[in-house]
Amino acid sequence: MSRIGKKPVELPAGVSASVSGQTVEVKGPKGTLTFTATDDVTITVGDSSVSVEPRGKSKRARQQWGMSRTMVANLVTGVSEGYKKELEINGVGYRATMQGNTLKLNLGLSHDVDYVAPEGVTVTAPKQTVIIVEGIDQQLVGQVAANIRAWRKPEPYKGKGIKYKDEYIFRKEGKKK
Repeated sequence: MSRIGKKPVELPAGVSASVSGQTVEVKGPKGTLTFTATDDVTITVGDSSVSVEPRGKSKRARQQWGMSRTMVANLVTGVSEGYKKELEINGVGYRATMQGNTLKLNLGLSHDVDYVAPEGVTVTAPKQTVIIVEGIDQQLVGQVAANIRAWRKPEPYKGKGIKYKDEYIFRKEGKKK
């Protein structure tokens, strides 16, 4: 039995959910998100909660049970609170600035990197060394943050590069004479 799947997803005030077939649509103050579940689970909407049940006892149904419940919970969190990732830039001369919808990154490459934020995600640079990625879709926010970080991953000797705010960089000792 899935411990995660057993729990119903509570709907906070101002958030409503509806099911048509296998598609769940969640509406909230920040927007609307949808998720299409597999045929292995049954999704039902109650008064103030959404519950997910497996169809049958197969291994696949039990796997999809917990995952589908978590996806619905992520939709509810996204439309009510939203998601946020913070990135920090370390390194001499490394900086980020916003020009309209384009993030300009100066990362010691032969050219500046221009990153255009996709629809549904807000990218801001309040300081030259801080980048904030916000949106209602958890997967999209994480992917945008990973794409920005991929331009210059933190290196283990001096820690230069783009890292997540709460990320720990394992440091190595340099060459000895």
